[in-house]
Amino acid sequence: MTEIWRAEPGGEARIKAAEHLFDDAVDIAATQRFLADSANALLIAYVDGQAAGFVTGTEVLHPDKQQPELFLNELAVDERHRGRGIGRALVRELWRQAQAGGCRGMWVLTDRENAAANKVYAAAGGTNAGSQVMYEWGES
Repeated sequence: MTEIWRAEPGGEARIKAAEHLFDDAVDIAATQRFLADSANALLIAYVDGQAAGFVTGTEVLHPDKQQPELFLNELAVDERHRGRGIGRALVRELWRQAQAGGCRGMWVLTDRENAAANKVYAAAGGTNAGSQVMYEWGES
């Protein structure tokens, strides 16, 4: 059984306990800053009480738009739980919560070669816009 939990201020220990899902060690001070900003969202999926995946997003508001969009920042599923629909469930729940919060859209960037990510985003209802180019500044 999969449960999806939305992190809120005070949930830092639960996020730290799911540290194996993240690229690097979870920093409590950074986690507190992230959770303190209501524009940020962090959802963790649990399978039989074990953290199996997470997704993060951040609302982006523009001066010429009345409603924000949600940038899906990162999605990760533990290798032992891949291929079971957990990534798709996380993305769908993030989108559902974004819509409930007034977001008019949600977007993510991924590499064309990242077959797993492309499969998850398409299965979750995303549409490949096909013509974007990404530029980066700073560390990558």
